[in-house]
Amino acid sequence: MLYIRRVLKESVKLNLKKNFKKSNFSAITIFIGIFVILFVTSAVVIRQVYQANLGALSTEKRTISITIAPGSTVSEIALNLKNKGAIKSDWAFEWYVRNNNLRDELKAGTYLVYTNQDIPTIAKTIASGKVATNLFTILPGKRLDEIRASMIKAGFAEAEVDSALNPANYKGHEVLTDLPVVANLEGYLYPESYQKTAETKPATIVKSALDELARQLTKERRQEFARQGLSTYQAITLASTVEREVSNKNDKPQVAQVFLKRQKIGMNLGSDVTAFYGAIIAGQPPTVAYDSPYNTRIHSGFPIGPISNVGEASLEAVAYPATTDWLYFVAGDDGKTYFSKTNEEHEALTKEHCKLLCQ
Repeated sequence: MLYIRRVLKESVKLNLKKNFKKSNFSAITIFIGIFVILFVTSAVVIRQVYQANLGALSTEKRTISITIAPGSTVSEIALNLKNKGAIKSDWAFEWYVRNNNLRDELKAGTYLVYTNQDIPTIAKTIASGKVATNLFTILPGKRLDEIRASMIKAGFAEAEVDSALNPANYKGHEVLTDLPVVANLEGYLYPESYQKTAETKPATIVKSALDELARQLTKERRQEFARQGLSTYQAITLASTVEREVSNKNDKPQVAQVFLKRQKIGMNLGSDVTAFYGAIIAGQPPTVAYDSPYNTRIHSGFPIGPISNVGEASLEAVAYPATTDWLYFVAGDDGKTYFSKTNEEHEALTKEHCKLLCQ
């Protein structure tokens, strides 16, 4: 009996071990199966998303000028295209370039791409090295009279240029909704390179510049302007002052912060460039002493309107000013901008760093 009982016991143990191994094997098999299904499904979904993002941004053909700086990385080029509104996805552009061995083929230069082109077409355009030649470029920080002169120099008829610069021709344009009735297009012609052929009219260039500014004035930026109590016109006015004061984009948010704080506490903005502008448009030499509604050394508040056109970095600086607490700044002879909280600190920094520019 003992022998039989022992045999039965061992038999049960053996069966339990076999069943455990079978169940363990089944669990592993199920887990692997689920993992494979999830992996394959994810791969299919990612592939579909990737393919969708390779497609053209729009069925509408809109010309976009894109400048690739020497030494730009694939990521920088992709982000540039995305920010310009040329492609749906920067990561899709990166993937395409890397997967098709175009990484070292992308060439510096200015290219014309179109919103109805897909990523492969745009990537091949940049890789071709065939840069755009028929372009009219509006530089940042330029006054309206300077832009007018450059258009005439580029071959446009003077009468056509003057007509094209009349805001009445663009009545109803979304970017001009809060433009004062008496104002001109100062500050509203976005700095960019625009396509110019023998048939191109100056009004086409102006319309394209207004369209580009409208694209830069995103819903988010407008909301940030409003949060600070600024209308879009006031924001463009302040951005133009920032544009003329400093060229380093890293300094712009701090300069915007200085002006916004001064405005908040009732202190004059004290911007030399606003005073210079008022004098220049009156036909006078640039001086801080000339009394005009633009001179924020003499008058409180913002100047009565923009003093130049504005680039993206200046608009962004006004939308998202620095969280610093400066009240003063001075541009040094070394190209750096020095910020301070008190007039005493400001005068000391001016004496130390601005021996030539501040004469």
